[in-house]
Amino acid sequence: MGTDVLSLRIDGELLDRMRTHAARRGMTVQDYVIRTLVREDFDERFKVAVEKTEKFYG
Repeated sequence: MGTDVLSLRIDGELLDRMRTHAARRGMTVQDYVIRTLVREDFDERFKVAVEKTEKFYG
């Protein structure tokens, strides 16, 4: 798996909050953002799987 670069323009206040949240977890802002995106993606995929299961078992 390779890596790519994603550049974002973020409001200074939001970046400060992200730094605070990341620091509380002993993470870099980059790691914090990646972890948040991965968690959101997992939550979405899990929700879809639950919905499909509920439809199947009706």
